Amino acid sequence: MTAPLTVASPTRGIVGADQIRLFAAAFLIVFIAESIGNVSLPLGHAKVVLLPLLWALLLGAIWGLASRRLPETLGIAVPLQRTASSILEPALLLFIAKLGLLVGGSLPKLATAGFGLVFQEFGHFFGTAIFGLPVALMLGIKRQAIGATFSVGREPSLAIIGERFGMQSPEGQGVLAEYLTGTVFGAVFIALLAGFLASLNIFNPLALAMGAGVGSGSMMAAASGAIAAQQTTPELAQDVATFAAASNLITTTIGTYFTLFLSLPFTIWAYKKLEPIIGRTTKASIEAVPAADAQTQHETPSLSFGARALTWMLVGAFALVGNWITYKTSPADPMVLAGMAIIVGTVLVGHGLYRLTGAKVPAVIWVSLVGMLLTFPQFPFAAQIAAMTGKINFLALATPILAFAGLSIAKDVPAFRRLGWRIVVTSLAANAGTFIGATLVAQFFMHKIV
Repeated sequence: MTAPLTVASPTRGIVGADQIRLFAAAFLIVFIAESIGNVSLPLGHAKVVLLPLLWALLLGAIWGLASRRLPETLGIAVPLQRTASSILEPALLLFIAKLGLLVGGSLPKLATAGFGLVFQEFGHFFGTAIFGLPVALMLGIKRQAIGATFSVGREPSLAIIGERFGMQSPEGQGVLAEYLTGTVFGAVFIALLAGFLASLNIFNPLALAMGAGVGSGSMMAAASGAIAAQQTTPELAQDVATFAAASNLITTTIGTYFTLFLSLPFTIWAYKKLEPIIGRTTKASIEAVPAADAQTQHETPSLSFGARALTWMLVGAFALVGNWITYKTSPADPMVLAGMAIIVGTVLVGHGLYRLTGAKVPAVIWVSLVGMLLTFPQFPFAAQIAAMTGKINFLALATPILAFAGLSIAKDVPAFRRLGWRIVVTSLAANAGTFIGATLVAQFFMHKIV
């Protein structure tokens, strides 16, 4: 299989003045976002809750988009936006570590989900096409619909389509459109959708949590946070995070193979059957983003180990400040500091195993497994580790991650504009499909679980 579309530049650190400015901007965004807090917007009998992580994403995007009009010392230019994008991957490991630590102590509770946790994955992988493909065909989109609706269009999906069809093909244009839509709008859209559905009180919150495990870390963080924020007890909110993490781990583990051998063939078959029936022909066309341009746009620096370690420490420090503002736990509390040290240590061990095994298994899997082991009930000191890491709310770790995601968005907007509104609607329908599809399947199996 060919490599994903993203292209890594030579390994380097992130200790220059510009990079310090980037981290300072992220810290300011986290401080403002956590200070704003949760904002509830009523929608009839339902509501949408805007969380600090969403404020962080939006503030970062606005800052990046406004950079051309800001003085050089205040702006976040495209090279720094690419650095922000490269920071996302190591920063996300902290969030994954926290969720792994939650999952380990909750494995008996996860076992009660039984077939719900297993079969909801079919909703994830087929929901994109079931919801998105008819929308695409009725809007007049042709073969681009295959690439845009066979998955949520993250990096492995780019590789699958690139190898089979080529990125210059209509299918390549479609998967790139899905990738860009998810990058620019994915976290905001899925959080608003998840929060709205949670407020209707028609779905088991744990079914919604499993629906949140779409295979994208930032989207999972946004969706699970929106669901957890509306739960009546801290215990239920933690269960939401646990089930979302477990679902996301399954999606990440088997996702590439599932999309390659099941989702893509199904979408191609469904396209051939449905296009003659509901397909429309319009004057609208989807402009291709040339492969060379796409590689340049999405090129991100590959961080050295020292840069990654610095990222883990700084993002951890940002999370402690956010945890203090929103959840009133002092960052000077020895228990809180020990909890963050364990989270960072979990990442370090998981990353070490990733390197020792030749990078054949994704780092997120290793980090998740190490975190689960540390809080597994039979592991020595599991209760103490769970108590210390429990002082840090998982949403406090999500906010700085979404801040960097927001700061990285502006670089993708020029390419995004060339894709047309029809493919954007299609991509959002596919994203909604993976969430709603998995939720419906999980609800069927878990309607008695509270």
